[in-house]
Amino acid sequence: MHKKLFIPGPVDVREDVLLKMATPQIGHRTKDASALQRRISDKMRQVMYTKNEILLSTSSGSGLMEGAVRSCTAKKAAVFSVGAFGKRWYDMAVNNGVPADLYTSPLGQPTTAAMVEEALETGKYDLITVTHNETSTGIMNPVESIAAVVSKYPDVIFCLDTVSSMGGTKIEVDALGVDICITSTQKCLGLPAGMAICSISEKALKAAEKVPHRGMYFDLLALYQCIQKKDYQYPSTPSLAHMFALDYQLDNILNEGLENRYARHLAMAKTVREWAKKYFDLFVDEAYTSNTLTTVKNTREIDVSALNKALGEVGFQISNGYGDLKDKTFRIAHMADTQHETLTALLTAIEEILKLKA
Repeated sequence: MHKKLFIPGPVDVREDVLLKMATPQIGHRTKDASALQRRISDKMRQVMYTKNEILLSTSSGSGLMEGAVRSCTAKKAAVFSVGAFGKRWYDMAVNNGVPADLYTSPLGQPTTAAMVEEALETGKYDLITVTHNETSTGIMNPVESIAAVVSKYPDVIFCLDTVSSMGGTKIEVDALGVDICITSTQKCLGLPAGMAICSISEKALKAAEKVPHRGMYFDLLALYQCIQKKDYQYPSTPSLAHMFALDYQLDNILNEGLENRYARHLAMAKTVREWAKKYFDLFVDEAYTSNTLTTVKNTREIDVSALNKALGEVGFQISNGYGDLKDKTFRIAHMADTQHETLTALLTAIEEILKLKA
């Protein structure tokens, strides 16, 4: 039995989208390949609300995260973490020999504008990384107030991880002044894992020119220069299967309507939040809860693994808490092409299995 996935990626993928991955291959150095990749970039600019260039990478989002911090840090990076995936950006910097400082919020607490202001006013940093949506804790950071602070430091490159939120909530890249905005396919965009996408500003490209050792595969400047020179063709062989599916799925997303898509995600988020408050509790302050995933505080001390096993028998799967939060929380994702009626069926199944009473 296929289990309906309510985990924070990979998500369930529509059958028609999966079938597009079986499109017969074409030469990746052909005009058809260029046209395919150009179409994707044009559509992603709409989803990201940006005029900046789009880069595609046959990798997870982590590949472009590493590429960003390595390619564009000439002096030192300030890495802000609200969970495991923000911390990963710091580990990437350290393992690439990039000077970096880590600013960590307590679990369940956001990165604040005041924290960013305090760091940037030191003048030590030329790049900042922020996690927009952290799936380990269920936090959606207040990116608008953070962006207002970063805008006062025009020489700082602003990198934003939107891997688990782009396409599920409105993120206006240019209005926020984001220089490198990173996402990937297996979450709100509703495709299988295996491709990452980022926007990159002229400011970030100029910054990269001053960095001598940017690596090779994830050298963002080299990727940019290659697609300009070779008409949207990349230096390495890309996953055309993902591109065929992404081109098709972006049409689905735009046809649904971006505002409609965001409203659907928010409605599902509100349903899960109310359900969590009725039977358990929310792990994070509701002011910072994610629109694409809810982390539920396990106030009843249920056996989350046993619950998931029972859910599997009726065709559903959720996620246990991540790392130190295992069994202390559990996570219900509500993203991509998930529909409200399927979500409510999941919640009803949990109530029946646990015999919940408010």
